[in-house]
Amino acid sequence: MIMKRLLLNILVFSLLVNFLSCMEEQDFDQFDTLRMVPTVTTGLLYFETDEPSINAIGLPNGIAFYSKTTNFAPFENDYVKERLLRATIVYQITNTTSKELGLNIEFLDDSGIPIHTESFSMEAHPAAAHTREVAYGPGGLDLNLLMATTRLRFTALNLGDASTVSSAQDPKLILKSSGEFIFQLQ
Repeated sequence: MIMKRLLLNILVFSLLVNFLSCMEEQDFDQFDTLRMVPTVTTGLLYFETDEPSINAIGLPNGIAFYSKTTNFAPFENDYVKERLLRATIVYQITNTTSKELGLNIEFLDDSGIPIHTESFSMEAHPAAAHTREVAYGPGGLDLNLLMATTRLRFTALNLGDASTVSSAQDPKLILKSSGEFIFQLQ
């Protein structure tokens, strides 16, 4: 009986010491130093056309066969604008047509004035697919270019003729672009 009581006392003492030694004072001020830096990735532009459509328009030698202006206002909100740290826009272009093509993406301000332009010259098929990454923020272009942009104008130019046809099966021009935006929330 004494032995059981002694073992029980030792067990209770051990648990109590173990419990107290594992406790640490909680610091709820850690939240003040917490840095949240989310990354938002989204598609921006997608354009696809086939070679017969380019030929049907019949505008060779540097004339636009397609032009469209779209709204681009992710930075209208001051909360978002103030927290943008950096951004990267990735353009991927594939041209399997028999045409040399020019592509322009203009970043327009509220007045419709271009404040930045990304231009691409694509050789006729068989040309390699083209990828370009454009950084904004530290080590890249000025972030204000993106924040002042309210519209994007995409223009595609036929720099070749309007009659030849590629030997590739289903010849197309495909442009894909996406943006990665990094914010500081705290």
